[in-house]
Amino acid sequence: MIPFSVLDLSPIVDGNTASQALHNTLDLAQHAEQLGFNRYWLAEHHNMPGIASAATSVVIGYVAGGTKTIRVGAGGIMLPNHSPLVIAEQFGTLESLYPGRIDLGLGRAPGSDQVTARALRRDATDADTFPQDVVELLNYFQPADDTNQFVQAVPGTGLNIPVWILGSSLFGAQLAAVLGLPYAFASHFAPAQLMRALDIYRSRFKPSPYLEEPYAMVAVNVVAADTDREAERLFTSVQQQFLHIRRGKARQMQPPVDDLTAHWPDYELVGIEPVLSCSAVGSPDTVRRNLAKLIDQTKADELIMTVPIYDHKARKHSLSIAAQVRETMAAQKPLVNWS
Repeated sequence: MIPFSVLDLSPIVDGNTASQALHNTLDLAQHAEQLGFNRYWLAEHHNMPGIASAATSVVIGYVAGGTKTIRVGAGGIMLPNHSPLVIAEQFGTLESLYPGRIDLGLGRAPGSDQVTARALRRDATDADTFPQDVVELLNYFQPADDTNQFVQAVPGTGLNIPVWILGSSLFGAQLAAVLGLPYAFASHFAPAQLMRALDIYRSRFKPSPYLEEPYAMVAVNVVAADTDREAERLFTSVQQQFLHIRRGKARQMQPPVDDLTAHWPDYELVGIEPVLSCSAVGSPDTVRRNLAKLIDQTKADELIMTVPIYDHKARKHSLSIAAQVRETMAAQKPLVNWS
């Protein structure tokens, strides 16, 4: 059975604070570690009232320091917002403190709107240099010798830090394939080109010193509860998040509602259905069927799950169900096709 991992945006729920969100992140990471999840990633977003993980490297250090075995990393760092040297130094520091446990996923989006991007001192053309910036960053992790560039990342030089390319389109798939790096697709919010991106990545992959064969991780929203009805109710929180973003009014995560149609017009609800279509929402049996189908369709090497739930205890319960589902699926030989 393939590994299961967690992607956490440190959600700030309605009426709460970033401080509580970050403490909940550590608690959820510790829970994921106990359940046997493979890695725990944090994501860089800016000017988002409902997301507390903007200073992603800092949060990674907090989570790694509060856990013992689970891999901790970025899913991802939006590299055009930063100097490659600074990111090499930050992750070199993290790897030096928590050896063998740090991942670095890289994206080329700003993780914000264009006004916020400018506040980050980000030039809109910086994304055009993303491939060169990735190569520069990879070079900072190479062992030092007489042929190296004069500028070195200290810490960072000579450290074995896995670098991933993240994507929600075909661009990242092509770059990951050319560089021979592992690839993660953001199908939890942009599933439209998932299958095409995976095909491009696998068919064009070139073995590298980093990876001999392609390794693809697929993101999925998992909202699991004891019953389908309760899970569908919990899922309305993330649906509301995307509806507010579509209106240009991002806000803290809202509590779930019994009937979303009573609060939002049908045309807006229809608009977010494709965006959140890569989701496993329901009871343990329903989640198992959906995840098995996703694995069968994508042939993913790993799944990374967001758990976008308002109530923290319900988030932990959802992860517990996902871990139980994985055990059940692993015990099935061969894997049942749940289509």
